Amino acid sequence: MNASTESNPTPSDPGPTGSEPHPEPMRLHRLRSGRMLGGVAAGLADYLDVDPTLVRIAFVVLAVMGGVAVPLYLAGWLLIPDEGSEESMAEEMLGHQFSH
Repeated sequence: MNASTESNPTPSDPGPTGSEPHPEPMRLHRLRSGRMLGGVAAGLADYLDVDPTLVRIAFVVLAVMGGVAVPLYLAGWLLIPDEGSEESMAEEMLGHQFSH
């Protein structure tokens, strides 16, 4: 290597050129595939890129160690939108209630 190469390294990835589409940001959704109850654990696992079994085990451990998993799961079921939907169940219920 010479001094000019060390002082001015060329990037291997020049970055976006403006014509390339931006990747869509990851969204948290309750999944329909791999769903056992409401799809909360499968959706969290997909979002976190882990095995759904690990998330389910964590919910079971939290349920046994104090019962905090039940309200967390119910909150996730109400607040996390279903796959293919933009609104959560809570948003849909509130929207219908206030539109009448």
